[in-house]
Amino acid sequence: MDTYDIKESLSDKAAALKRKPRMGYAICGSFCTISRSLEQLEQLSGMGWEIIPIVSEAVYTTDTRFGKASDIIARVEQLCGRQVIHTVREAEPLGPTVPLDLLVIAPCTGNTISKMACGITDGAVTMAAKAHARRLRPTVIALATNDALSGSLGSIATVSARKNIYFVPLGQDDPERKPCSLVCDFSLLQDTMLSALSGIQFQPVLRQS
Repeated sequence: MDTYDIKESLSDKAAALKRKPRMGYAICGSFCTISRSLEQLEQLSGMGWEIIPIVSEAVYTTDTRFGKASDIIARVEQLCGRQVIHTVREAEPLGPTVPLDLLVIAPCTGNTISKMACGITDGAVTMAAKAHARRLRPTVIALATNDALSGSLGSIATVSARKNIYFVPLGQDDPERKPCSLVCDFSLLQDTMLSALSGIQFQPVLRQS
């Protein structure tokens, strides 16, 4: 059981404002989970928010067994009604010039969260996170990485200790074969987003798969 009940939706949050709220929706190269992220993006696209899509270089350029890069980009742009941001130059204005009410990184890879921990801004997603942080607004991280309990563990701890950072609840997806892997529960993304807009971490963060 969660420690509190969510009594409104993201649609309610949008309707309560006198302007159209704006979120950044960033997608990194955990390719096996991108389909789950796109399912959430499809739902979000009908909730009254302006959605600015952001993708990492890996997502923008890499074809995998999970799909072609061009197909992923086309789907994202269709859902958001605008072209994706995929360069540092395009992402930099998302803080001061094009302010976001909320930034979502779904999925967020170990590579991305490690760069965030070290202040590295060499790509569109990390630049968007840095620019957005200037306004002290919430960032929601939907983690999916095979080395969460090994190489990326220190970076996850570093980022989680920062203000305005909120994690989608997560757990080990395959403890026997991938004991160091953690993947978030994408079905809880919207609950986490709504809680983050109120400055609350959705609980419990750690869950059994």
